[in-house]
Amino acid sequence: MDGVGGVCAVQRAGKTPVEVAEAGWEVASHGWRWFDYAGMPEDEEREHMRLAIAAIEQACGSRPVGWYTGRVSDNTRRLVVEEGGFLYDSDDYSDELPFWVEVAGRQHLVIPYTLDVNDMKFLIPNGFATGDDFYAYLVDTFEQLYEEGGRMMNVGLHCRIVGRPGRARALDRFLAHVRSREGVWVTTRAEIARHWRTL
Repeated sequence: MDGVGGVCAVQRAGKTPVEVAEAGWEVASHGWRWFDYAGMPEDEEREHMRLAIAAIEQACGSRPVGWYTGRVSDNTRRLVVEEGGFLYDSDDYSDELPFWVEVAGRQHLVIPYTLDVNDMKFLIPNGFATGDDFYAYLVDTFEQLYEEGGRMMNVGLHCRIVGRPGRARALDRFLAHVRSREGVWVTTRAEIARHWRTL
């Protein structure tokens, strides 16, 4: 669960974040506010990270284990590692598979994010117009990866976008399709990170 407006959306969501966390959904941080961090001073970005973590912990009862800013600076990944407590970050779009990088002398896991298989395309011109558009694209992507022998398929979901009734139904249909196939693991990024650390 991440808020398009950053953590401020979690703070305004009432009891929903706790319910989401208790249901087993992973709550990852999307940053404090929807800022472009490229030109922000390092100390200010560090403080925003601290505020985001504290707000999620207060709203959900536990701190986030994943981080995705989406509008990074040259310092973001190092600050994530410096803060500690994260299993991964997703500030990368280069592949479907996780990979390790060295940051400040430490190994750090990156689980790439996706912009094409993402419900935010309901909000942009020439994106998904209907639930059927979303469903068809998800199925086509899944089937291609499945035929290639299986790769990780990231699906970017935001509760305030895919949670709309017609969109939620499309997601339910997609999950039924995926679960009808053998050898498929539907899980969270946190579980992927925990698995990847055992390899």
